[in-house]
Amino acid sequence: MDIEELLRAAKQGDEEAFYALMSSQKERLYRIAYAYLRNEDDALEAIQETTYRAWKTFGRLREAKRFPTWVVRILLNCCNDEWKRRKRFAKSEPAADRIDDRAGAREHEWATRLQLDEAVARLEPKYKQLIVLKYFEDMTLTEIAETLERPLGTVKTWLHQALRSMRPLVEEEEGGR
Repeated sequence: MDIEELLRAAKQGDEEAFYALMSSQKERLYRIAYAYLRNEDDALEAIQETTYRAWKTFGRLREAKRFPTWVVRILLNCCNDEWKRRKRFAKSEPAADRIDDRAGAREHEWATRLQLDEAVARLEPKYKQLIVLKYFEDMTLTEIAETLERPLGTVKTWLHQALRSMRPLVEEEEGGR
């Protein structure tokens, strides 16, 4: 079955067709969720929530060709929800408990990766989504604009702003080492 046939069957309530659609996207969804949340359990939970939300709102999808971007958009919303939950939890947690275990890494490449991860983690959600999709998922700006349902010009501006706001964060981390 092609995606059109699977979508038709799924819209008629065929759970196996819906499962096949979601399965076709599972690796991509995992890469995005993991890059965004940086934790396997949270990534898998976000995918599970995405599947639930997609099934619940599946009737709203009109064009079959938009299924991949539609489901990624749902995933990004789930990841944002998880990120907000983490921020609320982190505020109530004593500062001593938030020490990063990874700070002891000695290798330059690993340290650089941590700096970038921390810089991405500190970005506003709209910028974080953009960086994850562009650099972790290797999507084009046009694909990102379609996924985020924003004009291409806005996506280009956000990318520039995201990179500009990451620069001092990475420099701050480098200065602290």
